[in-house]
Amino acid sequence: MAKKAKGDRIQVILECTEQKGSGVPGMSRYITTKNRKNTTERLELKKYNPYLRRVTVHKEIK
Repeated sequence: MAKKAKGDRIQVILECTEQKGSGVPGMSRYITTKNRKNTTERLELKKYNPYLRRVTVHKEIK
């Protein structure tokens, strides 16, 4: 029998919001987890974007 998933943790994908309008090729994405029970809204974090070479805002897309 398969085990049930641990708690309410789900995987989410974070995508850079500033890179879309800049015209720079490539896309900065990160995969992380969040607790669905505690964080019901979409996740928004500041992460490093290697294409723009600076820290930018990344929003949850999935």
